[in-house]
Amino acid sequence: MPSATEELTRALAAGQEDAVELFHRRYFDWLVAQARRATRRDESFCLDVVQDAMLRIIRTVRTVSDEVRFRAWLRLVVQTTAWDRLRSERRRQQRELAAVAARAGDDRDPPADQEQIEWLKEQIERIDPQTARMLELRFHERWTLAKIGALFGLSIGTIDWRLRKALGELRERAIEEFDDGV
Repeated sequence: MPSATEELTRALAAGQEDAVELFHRRYFDWLVAQARRATRRDESFCLDVVQDAMLRIIRTVRTVSDEVRFRAWLRLVVQTTAWDRLRSERRRQQRELAAVAARAGDDRDPPADQEQIEWLKEQIERIDPQTARMLELRFHERWTLAKIGALFGLSIGTIDWRLRKALGELRERAIEEFDDGV
């Protein structure tokens, strides 16, 4: 009789949506903890690592019968994804420093576009009040996903999903409103 791990990994390898959802619910918090352990970075960085790692996992998973071996492989995927992201971030910082050095003589910083700020405030007022409060807590108050989840009685994964969804919708509307085709 196949183990639960074997059934899940076989279904994941076959691309079954229910298996992806079950995998996410079962392992997301554990994967975030592994990313924290591997990077010692903030929650936001670790969530990005986990998102990238989950895509790699779903794309490359093979059937595994043993939970211990599966978790060891998951840990390895998270670690290599974290290292890739850290290297990428280091390269980005080096490019930004080079750009700043090149512009050192240019003291002109464009002022914040008040029209866009007012538009964003209006958009946030139109969304679900609970989601708006989550956005405020996350980005204005700098709360962690765990703290927001505890307040609303939701998991870290659910809070992350709701915030990413709201931000994606805001981003799409902003592009429609302000993109000049540039």
